[in-house]
Amino acid sequence: MKWLALVLVVINLCVWQLSDYTAVDVKLGSTAGGSLPRVASLKVQDGGAGSTAPVSSARECVRLGWIASLQVAEALKSHSALARAESVLLEEVERPLPSLHWVIIPPQPPSAALEQFREMQRRGVDSYLVTEGANRNAISLGLFESRRAAISVLEEKKSKNFNVVLVNFDRNQISYALAFESEPNLAEEMVQALEAGYGAEFDFVESNRCESVATPENNP
Repeated sequence: MKWLALVLVVINLCVWQLSDYTAVDVKLGSTAGGSLPRVASLKVQDGGAGSTAPVSSARECVRLGWIASLQVAEALKSHSALARAESVLLEEVERPLPSLHWVIIPPQPPSAALEQFREMQRRGVDSYLVTEGANRNAISLGLFESRRAAISVLEEKKSKNFNVVLVNFDRNQISYALAFESEPNLAEEMVQALEAGYGAEFDFVESNRCESVATPENNP
């Protein structure tokens, strides 16, 4: 009987250990073969191997002008419509304007030009002595936007025996352009607000998708 009792105790111990081992194996199997946590629940670590770079939203690059006055340009740059804009810049541009038509007595030696100029002033002829530039020491008889008006004066002076010619008067103008970046759905609204502040439509409005800046890949 003692041996029988001892055998039963040993059998019970073996059954109990086998049950615990099976329970552990079931738990491990459910973790390995069960469902994984959702990606959204994972915390992305900066610089980690599995990190995902944020997707940058598209930006609209806007450029508009021309603005004749620096004071007006600076006021538009500070306009409340650009509160949500980025990279707001003012550009100063020297741009050519249409040439004027210039009626002149061609350049002479300085003393001769000055003497003739004084004589014309005594006679009441509207004129001035050119003191700089390619036509220095010429005598100007008028600048005209209209070629017809310039030719009329030219003919009138020739009839009075003045040695006059018609030349182009080249000129440039400093103008300003305003450039900024914004969200695409706000760009048109910003331009309209700026035109309202300017009091007129701009000569041009350029709007293009901003080009992304490529960054070199990090090599290990």
